[in-house]
Amino acid sequence: MIEMIFWIVMTGFFLSVGIVIIDMHRFVTVETRVQSEKIKEKVTVIVLADLHGKRYGKENCRLLRQIDKIQPDLILIAGDMLNAKPETDFSGTVRFLKRLAQKYMVFYGIGNHEHRLFLYPEVYGSMGEEYWRQLQDKNIVKLDNKKVFLEKQGICVYGAQIGKEYYKRFKIRPMEETYLKRILGEPRSDCFTILLAHNPDYFENYVSWGADLIFSGHVHGGIVRLPFLGGVLSPACRLFPKYDGGIYKKKNSVMILSRGLGSHTIPVRFFNPGELHAVYLEPDT
Repeated sequence: MIEMIFWIVMTGFFLSVGIVIIDMHRFVTVETRVQSEKIKEKVTVIVLADLHGKRYGKENCRLLRQIDKIQPDLILIAGDMLNAKPETDFSGTVRFLKRLAQKYMVFYGIGNHEHRLFLYPEVYGSMGEEYWRQLQDKNIVKLDNKKVFLEKQGICVYGAQIGKEYYKRFKIRPMEETYLKRILGEPRSDCFTILLAHNPDYFENYVSWGADLIFSGHVHGGIVRLPFLGGVLSPACRLFPKYDGGIYKKKNSVMILSRGLGSHTIPVRFFNPGELHAVYLEPDT
């Protein structure tokens, strides 16, 4: 009996290790269709989130091939393309983004890791300035509490860089009702409003602000996913986070929450492969 239990435990252990190894080295493509009467013209969007310097093949060739296969009109980044660690080599991430910019417009929303490089100069020195200097390209637009208006498509893309106080561990700090209006201004009423907002915990605030479609990341799908229970742990060290990945709706707004493409700190993904999102925006006729 003890021997049988031993072999059951060992089999489960090795199966779990195998799943982790496989999920750490693969990604899936998630396709979503969004319609609105505000959208004037069809737009295909690729959403990247939480790459954290991960490479799928040499120079991220597998990821690039899949993006080229979809042939998007825009690349939208929902933050954390790198790891904020002192002396981190982010040259691979830079080369990947520059290659994307050779073919596509890239709108870059800020995550807590990009933001952190500027918050603690005593730790990171000039890493933040150097990262963005290397990314200077006419086809890469940094959206740190800024917006771009795509008049032909009837779409306005905003990027929210919220304060570090909204990334505290263990609990969610309430966001003031006027906070997003202070950092972003009033959303345009004459277009379909997309908000790149890295932290999904504030979905209700994004809806109240006026976003039609929100792209988020940050939670990495809960790192470990269990049947019926979903993601187990958020980066803020909260068990079974409310928003862990997928599509969420409230009123007339939709949030597409990516489970991300990479990992940091806890280098594990279990029943939780990386995600590349292809979103098809269409007029509602």
